[in-house]
Amino acid sequence: MLAIFVATIIGCITQPLPIGAVAILGFTTTVITHEVPIDTAVAGFGNNSIWLIAMAFFISRGFIKTGLGRRIALGFVRIFGKKTLGLAYSLIGVDLILAPATPSNTARAGGIMYPIINSLSRSFGSAPEDNTQRKVGSFLTFAEFHGNMITAAMFLTAMAGNPLAQSLAKSAHIDISWMGWFIAALVPGVISLILVPFIIYKLYPPEIKETPNAKKWADEQLAEMGKMSLPEKFMAGIFVIALLLWVLGDTLNIDATLTAFIALSLLLLTGVLNWSDILQEKGAWNTLTWFSILVMMANELNVLGFIPWLSKTIASCVHGLSWPLVLIVLVLFYFYSHYLFASATAHVSAMYSALLGVAVASGVPPLLAALFLGFFGNLFASTTHYSNGPAPILFSAGYVSQKDWWRLNAILGIVYLVVWLGIGSLWMKVCGIY
Repeated sequence: MLAIFVATIIGCITQPLPIGAVAILGFTTTVITHEVPIDTAVAGFGNNSIWLIAMAFFISRGFIKTGLGRRIALGFVRIFGKKTLGLAYSLIGVDLILAPATPSNTARAGGIMYPIINSLSRSFGSAPEDNTQRKVGSFLTFAEFHGNMITAAMFLTAMAGNPLAQSLAKSAHIDISWMGWFIAALVPGVISLILVPFIIYKLYPPEIKETPNAKKWADEQLAEMGKMSLPEKFMAGIFVIALLLWVLGDTLNIDATLTAFIALSLLLLTGVLNWSDILQEKGAWNTLTWFSILVMMANELNVLGFIPWLSKTIASCVHGLSWPLVLIVLVLFYFYSHYLFASATAHVSAMYSALLGVAVASGVPPLLAALFLGFFGNLFASTTHYSNGPAPILFSAGYVSQKDWWRLNAILGIVYLVVWLGIGSLWMKVCGIY
């Protein structure tokens, strides 16, 4: 079972075939070799956390189809875009608003934010092909990459790997709610959202500091869009309902996945989305397929005793260390090992359970360990230009060189470790998490 799982993970990273095809091959091999009965294997497709991801993919399609995501972004640019730094904060603010209902941080960055950043940059005469990218484009692109990463860490439903981490934690008898994740991430997340763009502004300053034309450009774009359409209004209302149900889910005893189904049902009833939109959302069906298979494999490794054995083995290596030191060592290992991975979700699949087991066995408070590993399953993207889905999209635009991408990420990675491990630990103590 371990050999099949490792081979599948390597295939997901190197992708000799599309990731879904690799997962299907792994699934088939698992059943043919009698490692897992077929009924147990297909049961992985019933995991509610994975259906939450799929449903939220469909919901995010509504933002793109109706144009509401673009309208929100242009509104922020219009209000806050007088200076380049303010422009970056406004764009990241849009990402923050969209994040709870957009489990694909790739869709947020590539489908909504990048087209706006590219158009805005070119309106200021900043383009890679004529070597003027440093005017504003480089700064805005890199700031959005990090803003997207931070918002992904702040919400359980903001990145596909987060519900996977939640599911793996649940297998270890650790429950993480939507609201619990958000509260724990709130303070370090807000501090990061304020601090990181400013640090980028100082380390990688744009040549144009003032952007007085941004408001005019946004006004022109909004004028072209016209008044808010009925589908946009429906989309906005349904998004607010979903957000409220996610926040109040524990109080109302409504599961987060059920909330996503309710939101999608409303989008279908109001005509914001149709069934063709659902069928054509390839990312959702692709994710549903390979995530289900990886989660099934990870759970079987736990059932068969490999994860407990690996946890005990690693725990013996950190034996005698205090639990805070163990937590720091594990997070550092998790973070810097991401240089070897081209997928955040594959990394979570490969290491989350084992590291969580080591942490708990070493005396780290279980919920604290589960949350930190969940957060850094996003933040470790501050490494390479292939670290997560948004990275190759934004890097390939040509605004930021590979040298600058790696150099700045190395510095900002230290910032994340200090803010989230330091201030984040204190905040979670205040919240009573440990």
